Amino acid sequence: MQKDRDVSEDLVETAIRVAGERGVDVADVPLSVLAEAAGVSRSTLVRRLGGTRRTLDEAVRAAGVDPGGLPVRDRAVAAAASIIGEHGLAAVTLEAVAAEAGCSLPSLHAVFQGRDGLLTAVFERYLPLNEVEALMADPPATAEETVRALLRTFAGGFVRERSVFPAVMADVLARPSGPGRHVWSRAVLPRVLGSVGVWLSEQARTGRFKPLPVPILAQLLVGPLMTHLLLRPTLEPLFGSEMPSVDATVDMFADAFLAAVAPETPGREN
Repeated sequence: MQKDRDVSEDLVETAIRVAGERGVDVADVPLSVLAEAAGVSRSTLVRRLGGTRRTLDEAVRAAGVDPGGLPVRDRAVAAAASIIGEHGLAAVTLEAVAAEAGCSLPSLHAVFQGRDGLLTAVFERYLPLNEVEALMADPPATAEETVRALLRTFAGGFVRERSVFPAVMADVLARPSGPGRHVWSRAVLPRVLGSVGVWLSEQARTGRFKPLPVPILAQLLVGPLMTHLLLRPTLEPLFGSEMPSVDATVDMFADAFLAAVAPETPGREN
């Protein structure tokens, strides 16, 4: 009996570890994968479980980890987004998310390996990173079209995720040492610079844009629009119908950027 209990504990630890490494629930890890990680054959694993996976699920649950149901990852990310929208990024703790999502703290640690991993997943889902990368993988034919498409993508994500995207941006700007800034620098900026930054660098290198540093070009591109969108809810009541639509605003900022980075005309007097 002691040997069986030891094997069961080892298997539970292996299942939780493998699920965390794969970013899925324990229930979503194939038995063949678990068997390989445990160093046994699939048939041996099934025999140790008494012929049913329910045995493993019950053991994992007894260890304080939710083995499945609706994926813990999805529930936790949605719960974190809800907390961000209502209380801001600083209110996102693993304890608060566990309570909101109806899951255990150990399950959050197993899936996300901590708060940074959870915030990274939230940023991945609610910021238009994938859309931006897809756009830059096959950009429009001209620089002007690409600039307009990029700004529309950022604006679309901002408006679509109005309760999350603005809160994230506000926290990143207001709290230089906060958790959002850390995750932003580690998980978001490298992806943006790896797509948009590479394109901007190429435009400057080939003379389509002024040879400005990439961080300055990127700030000129998205900074004014992001600032406007953050302030827009407070401006609309003041200006009413005078406020241009978001689409019209995007075009205005695109025109301003293109004018600002246009290379000097040869022979133009200083």
